[in-house]
Amino acid sequence: MPAKKVDSPATDKKRVEVAKKAPVRVKKADGDKKSKSRSERAGLQFPVGRIHRLLHQGSYAERIGAGAPVYLAAVLEYLTAEVLELAGNASRDHKKQRIVPRHIQLAIRNDEELNKLLSHITVPSGGVMPNIHSALIPKKSKTGNEEEE
Repeated sequence: MPAKKVDSPATDKKRVEVAKKAPVRVKKADGDKKSKSRSERAGLQFPVGRIHRLLHQGSYAERIGAGAPVYLAAVLEYLTAEVLELAGNASRDHKKQRIVPRHIQLAIRNDEELNKLLSHITVPSGGVMPNIHSALIPKKSKTGNEEEE
């Protein structure tokens, strides 16, 4: 009977290394891995993929980095949320359920930073800010009796 071959220590090491390198696949309860959009990964509501596509199509730059559309989507989402919150407050002040362009106009013009950012913007059907020039307001006299006499 032939003698048994004894594996050398070098081959044992290779087997151990190969075993360590094998990826461990953990299956989720729902089965296959579900792909996540870039908006979901970033935790945003605004569409990162669409913004990336529009940046490419707009020819703003020859190359667009992967982080640029995420950052831009986050900024746009923040500004939108800010305007909508202030417009919602304005609609509540006027005892209305819906936000109309007038509420957006009041929200923008009453906020110092948004007014500065959107100073050159005209809100259609937004109207104007209520304002009476101080020179047009009648001056009050010190005593009311002098006017009657």
